Amino acid sequence: MALSLPFLKTDTTIHDRIVPPSGFTARLTILTAGAMAFLAVFALTLSLATGRLAERWGGELARSSTVRISAPSDQVAAQTQAALDVLATTPGVQSARALDSEEERALLEPWFGPSLPIDTLPLPVLIEVIETSDGYDAEGLRLRLAGEAPGAVLDDHTRWRKPLVVAANRLRFLGVICLILITGVTAAMITLAANAALAANGQVIRVLRLVGAKDSYIASAFIRQFTLRGLSGALIGTVMGLISVALLPNTQASGGFLTGLGFQGFEWLWPFVIPPFAAAVSFFATRFAANRTLKRLM
Repeated sequence: MALSLPFLKTDTTIHDRIVPPSGFTARLTILTAGAMAFLAVFALTLSLATGRLAERWGGELARSSTVRISAPSDQVAAQTQAALDVLATTPGVQSARALDSEEERALLEPWFGPSLPIDTLPLPVLIEVIETSDGYDAEGLRLRLAGEAPGAVLDDHTRWRKPLVVAANRLRFLGVICLILITGVTAAMITLAANAALAANGQVIRVLRLVGAKDSYIASAFIRQFTLRGLSGALIGTVMGLISVALLPNTQASGGFLTGLGFQGFEWLWPFVIPPFAAAVSFFATRFAANRTLKRLM
């Protein structure tokens, strides 16, 4: 009859001795959890930032339009005024104004640089149109402009607004897919590490069984150690990821496509969900590996 050792159930130091405190599996678990948490921070950043981008593009561009005046130089002023008069009497148009040369330069500067000789270029006059919440009849406005200002062309941004919003939403979906893949890779790597640790301690496990230790106790020792390693590694990776995100250029420092890539406001709290989530993944992955391996070692 096997000996019963009740102190094994309460002495955490014995728990710690069953699983090697260092070595290949310990380093692999911590390194995997840290690397995956670091990547998860950036995947979360991508998902949140592209979500904001889609909302901003969808909201701002949906209420703005442009009228372009392309006419002979001696008719530009007259047609611009005629277009402004039409817009002023169009239901659904909140405001309309012609952009000056400095504003046109600012629009072209990201593409051609600050030294663009705008005064020597035959650029059309641009009229910025802001809609009301109800919007306007685009086809009716085009017909009125064609009669009053033949050189006026209405662009309601529909043809390029939708692809931009779709692209931003797809990037957000890609960020979610990355988080799912990171979770899967973390679970797989920790399962492999737990299997290796269990196999390496097969002789110890047999001795523990001989003296009365139950499989649930042996499994709990491995689960505890690998959960703590996953938590500590993920915490290190999350902190490093947050530091890296904080060092990214902000909105004022850059005006490119990646402007605003980072956390804003309460979004900075989201990354702190990663360490406990990594610990939960480690817990279930190790429990699965321990139960399966202990059955095989019977």
